[in-house]
Amino acid sequence: MSTTYLPAHFEERDLTTLHTLVEAHPLATWATLQGGEIAVHHIPFMLDRTRGAFGTLVGHVARANPVWRELQRSVFVFQGPQAYISPGWYASKKEHGKVVPTWNYAVVHAQGTPVAVQEPEGLLSIVSRLTNTHEATQRKPWQVGDAPPDYIEKMLQSIVGIEVPIDMLVGKWKVSQNRARADRDGVVAGLAPHPMADLVATHGGR
Repeated sequence: MSTTYLPAHFEERDLTTLHTLVEAHPLATWATLQGGEIAVHHIPFMLDRTRGAFGTLVGHVARANPVWRELQRSVFVFQGPQAYISPGWYASKKEHGKVVPTWNYAVVHAQGTPVAVQEPEGLLSIVSRLTNTHEATQRKPWQVGDAPPDYIEKMLQSIVGIEVPIDMLVGKWKVSQNRARADRDGVVAGLAPHPMADLVATHGGR
């Protein structure tokens, strides 16, 4: 079962590829029901590949955010590279002119039922792992232990951890697979050095 309109030629099933996009673009659009209405939140998640068949998302929300009090099955959307595609890049434009603009993108939809984490030890573990993950590229990585312990304790009281065992992953790579090789080559040339150019070059011919 898919969470989106998904023609077969745009479907990406390779788990490593899906995980790599989630890790490269960790800010999720979290869609769920809240108070009987559709609610959308934007939360960065770390992916733990080692937990579960599809991995587990790990993050936190403000304790003041009511979403954690009514947790239910949700969709988490991770948006990768995206770009407008001009028909002027297609070789077929010169041949017959029967071309129109489109939009390329790569996206992962993760589904699962979130679990709240409120214990101080669990919260400290979550924020420490998130910090270490995102500080890894800094010249002098900041660590949770760099802040005063009483301050960290106070900050932990203002958040709730969220863990989501993923039970479904859907990948949609709309990267010009429906175009002829000459048209794809034109898209790559037109987009370079945009990240979408690399996706068209590596995935477009599948």
